[in-house]
Amino acid sequence: MSEAPGACARIRLDKWLWHARLAKTRTIAQALVGAGHLRVNGQRCGRPGRSISPGDVLTLRSATGVRVLRVLECGIRRGPASEAATLFVDLSEPASAAAQESLE
Repeated sequence: MSEAPGACARIRLDKWLWHARLAKTRTIAQALVGAGHLRVNGQRCGRPGRSISPGDVLTLRSATGVRVLRVLECGIRRGPASEAATLFVDLSEPASAAAQESLE
């Protein structure tokens, strides 16, 4: 029984960040994870080689804020942005809603 294209059980975290276009290169993805700016299912992750799978929730901290993403697929390549967008769903609060809430 063969799996559908793009379907996988697990993938390296740094490779997934690169496939999902959240990091420009795998080296940058490794540095992001190694610096402690990422949590997997609520636990800090410092290993770029950690395996993730569909259903995992990633929390990324950056200078612009915090993004919470649910992994939908592993991906098989670093494709166009439209393909990368299908690998995850953004669970973060939209910036405008957060700003409006802080005004109330």
